[in-house]
Amino acid sequence: MFDTEHDHYQIISIGWNNQKRIYGPIMHIDIKNNKIWIQQNTTEADIALELIEMGIDKQDIVIGFHTPKMRQLSGFAVD
Repeated sequence: MFDTEHDHYQIISIGWNNQKRIYGPIMHIDIKNNKIWIQQNTTEADIALELIEMGIDKQDIVIGFHTPKMRQLSGFAVD
């Protein structure tokens, strides 16, 4: 799902595994206050590293799935 008007971007898994329903975010990224918030990433890709390699400054990336206390230690933006 790409909502370019509100800067919300998600990749969602939907389907069935035998008799079990599968539904949930695989990756969720928002842009808030000119910062990229990585809200969820259950892939093997290191999205933060890929953004840095594309020229995004670490202080413009927030690891949103970490607590604010953990973010202070990460080298990335806190909020």
